[in-house]
Amino acid sequence: MNRPSPSQDTSATSAATDWICQREAALLAAWALHSVDTRGRRHPEPVHPYRGPFQRDRDRIVHSAAYRRLSYKTQVFTGEMGDYHRTRLTHTLEVSSIARTLARALRLNEDLVEALALTHDIGHPPFGHAGEDVLDECLADEGGFSHNRQGIRIVEVLENRYREFPGLNLSLEILDGQQYRATKDLGEQRPLLEVQVVDAADSIAYNTHDADDALELGLLELEELVAEPLWSEAAGRVRRRYADLEHDELRRAVLHELIDWQVGDLLARTQRRLGEGDLDSVEAVRQAELIVVPDPGIAEMKAQFQRFLYQRVYRHATVLAMRSEAQQALRIMFAGFVERPSLLPGKFQQIAERDGLPRAVGDYLSGMTDRFAQQEYQRLFASRAR
Repeated sequence: MNRPSPSQDTSATSAATDWICQREAALLAAWALHSVDTRGRRHPEPVHPYRGPFQRDRDRIVHSAAYRRLSYKTQVFTGEMGDYHRTRLTHTLEVSSIARTLARALRLNEDLVEALALTHDIGHPPFGHAGEDVLDECLADEGGFSHNRQGIRIVEVLENRYREFPGLNLSLEILDGQQYRATKDLGEQRPLLEVQVVDAADSIAYNTHDADDALELGLLELEELVAEPLWSEAAGRVRRRYADLEHDELRRAVLHELIDWQVGDLLARTQRRLGEGDLDSVEAVRQAELIVVPDPGIAEMKAQFQRFLYQRVYRHATVLAMRSEAQQALRIMFAGFVERPSLLPGKFQQIAERDGLPRAVGDYLSGMTDRFAQQEYQRLFASRAR
C-alpha cells in the first residue's frame, strides 16, 4: 500500500492497514495478490483509513460517468428491439458476479477481481462491436480504435474527477489487467490469477446470455440451440434431473446449468493445478502457463458454439440491418465533427489541441450512449444522409 502523507493520522491509518492485512492473510491464498503487495498508483496517494486499494478502485469505477453510460450501450441488441436483453452494463454485472464466485472459491482477492470485472468493458462505444468497427476504420491513420485500449484511456485521461491527478488513478494492477485484455500478450510474465478469472468469467457470460437474448427476441428457437453440442450437454444434464421440463422452464434450467457446469469445471481444473504445490506465490503464478483454462472438450464445444452464434445471431438479417444503420450514422458524425470541430464540447476541443482532432472526435463519439448518439445525429447531421 502507499505510505500515508504526513498530514494523516498515522496511528489510525496504521490500524486500518493492519486490519486489512490481517483479514486478507486469513482469507486469501498465497497465489492471490494481497493488498499490501500492490505496486501502487501512478500518482501516489495516502492510504485510506478504512478501504483497501482495490476497494477504492472498485468505488471509483462505479462512480465514474463512463460506467454509468454502459446502461445505455448495446451488448449485442439495441434498445429498439425490447427491454429484456442485456446492455453493456448488465453484462458487466453478470461477469462480475461469475468472477467473484470463482475468486472466492479460489481464495483470490475479490476486491481486485470485482474492480477488474467492472472495468473490463468500460471503453465500449455506442452500438457495441458495430460502433467499435466504425471507429477503428475512422481512426485507422491514428492507430485505430479498440474498446480495451479505450478503457485504459478513459481511466487514465478522460475521466477527470479529482484535482490532484488526471483520470481515476487506479492501481497499476487494474491497468495491467486492462492492458492484457487489449493485447493478449503473455510476454515473460503471465497475468495475475485475478485477471485470468475475469477473462474466463467474461467468456462464460457472453456466450450463454447472447443466446438467451436471441431466444427472447425470436431470432433463435430452443430446438436449434439444443442441437449444438454445448447446449445439448447442458440440456442432457438438466433432463437427467428434471425429465418433464418443457419450453421456458427448460430454457431457464439449461441457462443455469450452462453457467454452473462451466464454472464448476473451471474451478475443479484450476484447484487441481493449484494443488500441485509449485504455485506457492504470485511470482510463481506469473511464471507459469495460464492456469484458469477450461477443459479442452468444453473449450472446443464453446468454439463451435461461438461459430454458431456468429452465423445465426450476430449475422442475422435484423441485427445486420440495425448495425448498418448505426454504422452509417457514426461515419457521418465522425466526418462532421472533423469538418466542424467547433461543434465539439469544450473539453474535447482541448483534447484535440493536445492529441489531435481525429482522436478527440473518437473519444467524444465512443463516450456516447446509443440514445445520445442517435439524438446528436438527428440534431446535427441527419440532413447529410438525405
